[in-house]
Formats: sequence, C-alpha cells, structure tokens
Amino acid sequence: MNKNLITTTLIALLIGSAAGYWMAADNTDQAGSTQSASSERKPLFYRNPMNPAITSPVPAQDEMGMDYIPVFAENSEPAERKALFYRNPMNPAITSPVPAQDEMGMDYIPVYAEEEGGGEALAGTVKIDPTIVQDMGVRTEVAKRTTLSRTIRTVGRVTYDEQRVARLHPKYDGWVEKLFVNRTGDRVRKNDMLLSIYSPQLVASQEEYLLALNNAEMLKNSPFEDVRNGAQSLLQSSEQRLKLLDMPEHQIRNLKTKREITKGVHIHSPFDGIVMNIGAREGQRLTPETELYMIADLSRVWVIVDIYEDDMQWVKAGDQAKVQVSGIPGRIFTGEVTQIYPYLEAKTRTIKVRMEFANADLALKPEMFANVEVLTNRQVDAVTIPAEAIVRTGTQEQVFVQRSPGMFDPRKVTLGVSADGRIQIVEGIEEGEIVVTSSQFLIDSESKLKEATAKMIDAAKPSPENSTDMMNDQKMHSEMQMQHDQMDMSGQDDMHDGHDMGDMHDSHDMSDMQDMNDMHRNHGMDGDMDSAAEHEGMDMSGQDDMHDMSDMHEGHDMSGMHDGHDMHQNHQMDGMDMSGQHDRSSMDMGGKK
Repeated sequence: MNKNLITTTLIALLIGSAAGYWMAADNTDQAGSTQSASSERKPLFYRNPMNPAITSPVPAQDEMGMDYIPVFAENSEPAERKALFYRNPMNPAITSPVPAQDEMGMDYIPVYAEEEGGGEALAGTVKIDPTIVQDMGVRTEVAKRTTLSRTIRTVGRVTYDEQRVARLHPKYDGWVEKLFVNRTGDRVRKNDMLLSIYSPQLVASQEEYLLALNNAEMLKNSPFEDVRNGAQSLLQSSEQRLKLLDMPEHQIRNLKTKREITKGVHIHSPFDGIVMNIGAREGQRLTPETELYMIADLSRVWVIVDIYEDDMQWVKAGDQAKVQVSGIPGRIFTGEVTQIYPYLEAKTRTIKVRMEFANADLALKPEMFANVEVLTNRQVDAVTIPAEAIVRTGTQEQVFVQRSPGMFDPRKVTLGVSADGRIQIVEGIEEGEIVVTSSQFLIDSESKLKEATAKMIDAAKPSPENSTDMMNDQKMHSEMQMQHDQMDMSGQDDMHDGHDMGDMHDSHDMSDMQDMNDMHRNHGMDGDMDSAAEHEGMDMSGQDDMHDMSDMHEGHDMSGMHDGHDMHQNHQMDGMDMSGQHDRSSMDMGGKK
C-alpha cells in the first residue's frame, strides 16, 4: 500500500513539473518575441504633429491634445564611419591623426568624410532635413533650354532730322529791306521768297558785272584771240562772284537782259519746311553772323532714346520700333533703329539710340516725349534658369544646385543675356539640373560657414608626408632614448666599481690607525694635538675624494643623465658620506684611546 502511494505521488510530481516547465517556456518565448519586436521598432523621439521642429524624448501631447508622432530609425543601419582625423574642440586649427585630449582633458572631436552616393561632398555643401527645407520655404526649378527674345521698353524724345534743317546767314554786310515771311511757324515751299537785303557790296558787284558784259560784247570781234579770251574770262569771273554771294538766278538774268542794277537782293527757301526761327526784322543791319531764318523739314523726325548698358547686346540697327505719344492716344507710329551712338553718357550711364519715323501729317512734333518699344530680332537658344536663382556676391555669380533631397551644392556660373525673368547660363549648369529659386540666401549663409570651416581644416590637416616624417621622428627619438638609458646604467656601474666602499676602507686602513695610536703613546699631549691635526687632514682628504666623485657625477650629467641617474648619485654620495663618517668615528675613537 505504501509503495503504491509513493509511486502515485512521484508520477503526479513528474507530470506537474513537466506542465510547469512547458508553460514557463511558452511565456518566455512570448516575452522574448514581444521584447524583440519592441526593440526593432523603438522610436528615436516623438515629434509635434503641428510643428515638426518641436520634439520630445518621451510620448507627449500638444496644446490641442494631439499625440506626438513617433519617429523610428531606418531599417538599414548606416555603415560605420571612419574618422579622417581628430580636431581640438577649442582650437580647430590643431588636429591629430589619432584620438587625443587637450590640456584640459577634453577629447578631440572626430572629423568624418561627408559621402553622398559614393562621392565626396564639395566644400560648402549644405545638408538640411527635408522637414526644415519645407519650413524654410525653399523652392526649386529645373534648368531647361528655351529661346530668349526681348522687347525693350523705354522713353524717348522727338527731335528734328538734322539732315532736314537749314540755318540761313548772309555772306555780306547789309540791311533788311523787306520781309516776305515774317511769322515763326509758317510753312514755306522750296524757292519761296523770304526777304530782300540791300548791300553796297552786292551793288558794286553788279556794276562790275555790267562793265565786264559790255567789254566782252565790244571785243568779241577783235582780231586778237587773247583779247577776246581775256574779255570773256572777266565776264565769267564777275558772274561767278554774284553767284557766290547768293544772288538768285532770276536776278542775274534780269541784270544781264535789262542792264539795270537791283538794289535789293532776294533770299529764297532751300526746301519745303516750317519756319522755326526768324533772326532779323525790316531795317535791321545784318552781318555774316546774323541768322536770318531757321527752317526745318518735319516730314521725317528722329526719336532719341537712352538704352542701358545691359540692354545693348539686344539692340542693333534695323530693329523695328514703335512709338506712342500721350497727345495722340491710340495711335502707334512705326519706325526703325538707324543709329547706335558710339559713346556713353557719363551722367546717366546710358547709350543713345536714334530712330527715324515718317511724319507726313506733322503729328509728331519736336520735343515731344514718347513711349518706345524696341522689337529686337535677336533670339537665343540656350540653357536658362529663373533670374531670382542667381546669388550675386559682388565678385562672382553662383547658384545652389540640389543634388538630392536636403543636399545643396554651391555652383559658380557664367551668365549670358536675360529676358522675361529668365537668364542664360553660358557655363556651370547643365540642362535638367535642379536649382534653388527661393530662400537661397539662408542656404548661402550656411554654405559660407561650412566652406570657411573646411578651408581651415584643410590648412591644419597633416599631409601623408608630414605624418610619415612625424612617425619616423618619434621612432628615432625612442631608439635614442633607449640607447641613452643603457649608457646611463653602464655609467653608474662603472662609477660604483671605481668608487666602491672597499676602496674607501682600503684608502683609510687600520694600519694608519695603529700608527696614530703609536704616536699618541710616544708623544703624549703633543701626540694628541698632532693626531687631531691629522684627523682634520684626513677629513679634508675624504671631502676632496667626495668632490672628485661629485665632479665625475657632474660629467655624467653633462652627457645627458636623467633624474634616475641623479638618484643613483644621491644614494652613492649618501653611502660615501656614511663611510666617511664611519672612518672619522673610528679615528676619533682611536685618538681617545
């Protein structure tokens, strides 16, 4: 009965133990799986859903009760970075190829190579979190190939056609006899009579002509050819003189036919035009400096415009131009560019461009202001970007190119022409690259800081040659140190051998002590005094020996002994002093005896 009970109890215990073990293993597996799952997706931190710049290391809620969003690490672990060198945290110019500490015990900061896509980043490259990029308002645009053409709009001034303006002056002294056109602004036709002038010089010239004419008629039948030719030459000279004095042809014909001198000489209009100015009135005395009339043909007029320097590359002779004036709204006058002046206006820093317009109805009047559009014919097919993408530093132009999301590289560019808000890139940007068009000045400030730091690091970073030389110097220094230590040890052994305690005892042996005792017995008190004197002499001799040994030690110090060797010297000198004291004590005791 007892055996059956014991057997049943053992079987029950075994079954219970197996069941408990199985349940414990099951719970352990579940806990392990839960723990591993939680470790795989453990958040790095928690971010505010309304403001990503606000984060928290633990779960939290914002003011509106919204839970912070967990931010997890990426599945692929980054490859271990290798430090290029280590930089002093207080002075970036001081670097070390191995981990080190500064004078205050601060660890040097490791400096890593920035890599992106297998290539090393350029100096000044800026990395920004994509969320921060969005908060900064950074916008980008793709560089593309377009055709540029430009319409230049400016303001011009209507003026006379300088080839159609006449200023009439007399070629002699005289007086105004009568004005036939006496109002400014009157329209005149070609050869219209303007005024009549009395001049004594013209009267005398007419008389000379009449004399030459009569003389030629009298001598035209002379048998002498020279006489006939002389009379005819004089007549031609007199007539030419009248023409040179601007005497009209009809008055010369009347003088030739009627043989009567004309008192008033007529002045005629040279072409159709408008009287712009009258410089003399009836009865006024005239000189060659007096301007009688100013007449302008306004059937064609000029418009002068000022073009800025950066627009000159677009304008050329023959380009079409359109003009509008406020006095004639809605009407457009069409002309063309005829002249680009070859000089620059110093005050306005502009270049004058001349345009010609037909003005048959005299609608365009001199000194009018006009709105001008120059339709340039030049078209450029080139890679272009928005003009706002250019960062002008004063010495160069640059743009920021987006290499990847959140990474921006500064790039120097060469600019061409610009039109309609876009600018040509001659060199520096290829078609299809992405450039930053807004907030680039914030990126530029960060880029300048990183570039300056990179330059300072490059200047302080040891080159491979310098690192090799430094290692060689350290190795050589270590070998010299070991040789020096060996020399120190051998020098100390030699000194101990040369100045051992046996020699000291031998130099002051007991025979000398026995001789001194004999002298004391033989000489009594005198012997005691002599013994004292000898005792002092021996003390001095012992001191001289110590000085000699000291000099030897100093000689070894000059050859480069270290503190350890000096300690051996001190121990040796202490031993010598004790030996000397022992000798003196023995001698004193002997003397007392």
